[in-house]
Amino acid sequence: MALAWCKPRTVSHVPSHARQYAKPADLSLGDQRLTLIRRTLYPANIRNKPTPTGTWRPDVRQTIQRAIPSVQAHHTIERAWLLHRRHVRKRREAELARKFECMRRAMEELKGLDFKLYMEANQVDDPRRRSAVEMEMIKNLPALEARAFDARIRGLFPRELKAPVDTPPSKGWNYEWTPIERPI
Repeated sequence: MALAWCKPRTVSHVPSHARQYAKPADLSLGDQRLTLIRRTLYPANIRNKPTPTGTWRPDVRQTIQRAIPSVQAHHTIERAWLLHRRHVRKRREAELARKFECMRRAMEELKGLDFKLYMEANQVDDPRRRSAVEMEMIKNLPALEARAFDARIRGLFPRELKAPVDTPPSKGWNYEWTPIERPI
C-alpha cells in the first residue's frame, strides 16, 4: 500500500466543528479599503483577464504574433529601433561636443583678453557659503524672509520673480518696488 498518510487532505476530511473557525476575521474600514485596492490591482485569478495596471495581459502573445508574424521581422524591427536610438545618441553627443568646443574657444578668448575675468569665471563657488555681510543682513531680516534668503542657492533664477506672461498685471506697475540690497 502506498503511503496513505502522505495524501493531501481536502476540505471534506476536515471535521465540521473545525470549519466554523476558518471564517475570515472581521476587518475594520481601513483594512477593507486596503483589501479592495489589493483585489483590484492584483486579482486572484490573473489568468482570466488582464491586470488593471497593464503589467500582465493574457493576449499579448497573440497580439505580437498578429503584428509581427515572424521572429526575423521582430529582430529586424528591434535592430532598426536600436540603430535609431544610436543615431539620436550620436547626434546629441555631437551637438554637446560642438557646444563644449564653442565654450572652450570663448574661454580661451576671455583668457587672452582679461585674465582676471577669466579667473573669476572659472572660480569654484560653494553655494552654501555666506559672507560675513550676508550673515549680518540675515540677522536683521524677519524670520520668513531670512528663511527664504537662506534657502536660496546663489546663481539660480530667483523664485519670487513673476513668470513672464503675455497679459499685463491686474494691478498695474508697482513704482515703489526696490530690490533687496545684497552684497556680492
